[in-house]
Amino acid sequence: MSTAIHPTAIVEDGAEIAAGVRVGPYSIIGEGVTLGPECDVGPHVVLRGPMDVGRGNRFFQFCSIGEISQDLTAKQDDPTRVEIGDHNTFREYVTVQRGTMKDKQVTRIGDHNLLMNQVHIAHDCQLGDRIVLANGASLAGHVDIEDHAILGGFTLVHQFVRMGAHCFTGGGSVVLRDVPPWVMSEGSPAEPRGVNKEGLRRRGFEPEQIREVQTLYRLMYRENRRLAEVRELLAERAASSPLAAQLNAFLERSQRSIQR
Repeated sequence: MSTAIHPTAIVEDGAEIAAGVRVGPYSIIGEGVTLGPECDVGPHVVLRGPMDVGRGNRFFQFCSIGEISQDLTAKQDDPTRVEIGDHNTFREYVTVQRGTMKDKQVTRIGDHNLLMNQVHIAHDCQLGDRIVLANGASLAGHVDIEDHAILGGFTLVHQFVRMGAHCFTGGGSVVLRDVPPWVMSEGSPAEPRGVNKEGLRRRGFEPEQIREVQTLYRLMYRENRRLAEVRELLAERAASSPLAAQLNAFLERSQRSIQR
């Protein structure tokens, strides 16, 4: 596939564009941007460096990716960046901002993620793979989201929150504390509502694995246990249950405490 750059697009000196990239009308590819093969940049898109973009990503019109953070400490010449993996989709008006010097210095997005219309990814966020952020979802700075998470439309996530693999939020949720793996939460502030069973089925979890997840959910939420006791029980189960080990590891890394 040959590279196609519209004559009205601007590709600044220092940008690197691989084979098969398409750049639409009036888009700007800034200095320090590296675009991998077969990326599709629509019209009126702005990509600012330093930024590395992998293979097969698609940017719809009016995206702004890689701009300086809105954090008041950020400076244009800070050695911060954005890193994007492969085969992600950025729909209309998505914004992704660079990291800051006071944290990881990089905002990172993995592979096969879908960021719908008007999603905002603030500085230093770290996203895994196959995540869906529905229309208007907004992440404050320093948010970590693990693989296969789904955030409903207009979900708002507080800074430093961590969201576990396969979790799910209802539309309009305000997430103030960490969401453990597999948990469905909803509300303002968001509260745990159950296990994302349908999502787990779709992703190939066996029935016995889903039953184990449900057992762990009851242990954490339905038996009125203190978190310290929950962690002791999870540590005991971890030797025979990889899912318990996964949940226990998530709790050990929690900074803002978990939804309870």
